[in-house]
Amino acid sequence: MPVPLEQASRPGLLRRLAAIFYDAWLILALWLVGAAVDAAIRSALGGHPGEGTHWLLQLYLLAAPVAFYCGFWTHGGQTLGMRAWRLRVVGPDGAPIGLRQALLRCLAAVLSWLALGLGFLWVLFDRDRAAWHDRLSDTWLVMTRKDA
Repeated sequence: MPVPLEQASRPGLLRRLAAIFYDAWLILALWLVGAAVDAAIRSALGGHPGEGTHWLLQLYLLAAPVAFYCGFWTHGGQTLGMRAWRLRVVGPDGAPIGLRQALLRCLAAVLSWLALGLGFLWVLFDRDRAAWHDRLSDTWLVMTRKDA
């Protein structure tokens, strides 16, 4: 169900950061499970958790947040943190986003963080309250109603 963007309220910086904080705990849990599985497999194979190459674990640590965000954004438009703070990501027409836009949004969000958070702080100055990754991925973060 498309969200009419001209009527949608756009969240400010604090609400965005609060949702990210919630989601960070979930991603941390995913990372801990992955690290525990990696250690258990290494131990079962007779190795020590600290020896050998860790390329598979490193790949998992990079892929888990991308899969988390893209999965939630393409299936409902909300992560659990976004749901708690009544946020939804939508496309330029107000409809849910696809995988391509979700991946682009993830990569652009990394750029927003790598610039020392300037991409997120941009919300304070943008007339539409859009962050860099909103603009670069042609997506919008909108507020949802309490009854939605």
